[in-house]
Parts: sequence; C-alpha cells; structure tokens
Amino acid sequence: MEAAKRVLPHDIPILLLGETGTGKELFARALHAASERADKPFVAVNCASMPEAEIQNELFGSRPGGIAATAGGQPGKIVQADGGMLFLDEIGDLPSALQARLLHVLEEREVIAPGAEGPIKVDIRLVSATHCKLEEKIRRGEFREDLFYRLQGLMLTLPRLADRADMRA
Repeated sequence: MEAAKRVLPHDIPILLLGETGTGKELFARALHAASERADKPFVAVNCASMPEAEIQNELFGSRPGGIAATAGGQPGKIVQADGGMLFLDEIGDLPSALQARLLHVLEEREVIAPGAEGPIKVDIRLVSATHCKLEEKIRRGEFREDLFYRLQGLMLTLPRLADRADMRA
C-alpha cells in the first residue's frame, strides 16, 4: 500500500495482480477514496463478464439503434469515468480489438465513440487488475505487449487473503 500511496498524486496507471478473491476491486476503491479524484466517479467494468460486442458498448458507448442502445445512444464507461477512476477487472480477458482501442485511450486521452462527430477528450486514472499471467498471454499472442507496458506504471501483487495479516482473525 505504501508504493500505491507514493504514486497517488501522479496519474500513472496501476496494474493489480492477484488470485480471484484477493480484494482487487476493494483495493482500487480504497486508492480512489485516498486520491485527489475521490469526489469524482469510480467506474468498474469486468472485462471477463460479457461478450465482445457488449464489452465494446460498455467501454466505448453505443450509437442510437445499436446493441443495448437507448434512443439517443449510450455513453461508455470510459466517458462516464471522466475526471475519476476507471477500474478494469480481468483486463487479461479483454478482446484484442478492444485492447487496441484502450491503448489509444491511454496514449491520446480520448475516446472515439460510435456516432460521435469527433474524439471525446477524457481525463481518467486507470487501475486494472488480473488473476492471469499477462506475460504468458503476450507470448501466446493473446495480449498486446504495448498495452501491457502502458498498464503497468505501477504493478502491485496482492497476497491471498489467507496470507494477509490485516485479514486474519
């Protein structure tokens, strides 16, 4: 936690590693609450919980008449997190086409939303998490190496709950 506190004033991405159930989202919420962005949105998305078309709409928005769209379209979670923190859980399961779009968001600090007249500028703090070994996914061609390096401004491994002194009875 000390390393995380040191980087809080800087908007570098944080990658949380740990087994399922280690409290990665809870840790991200605590980081958000301790940050200068605490009064702004905390938006969480599980990248493993939806098919590619749905996760694309969830992150980047949908145009009017598109899948799961409202009459006027739906802004994506990235835009909804503007000014605050975006937490992407199970980032290792993000489809490769969406990895490229996320990389664009991180590099350019803008979203190209479906049906928008131009890019939408965003100011987000990204915290992502995974239980898998991203280096192995990179070797197998399942995860972009350039995105991996963008995600790990600070990489923290969270211990299993059974191994954490603060969680013992």
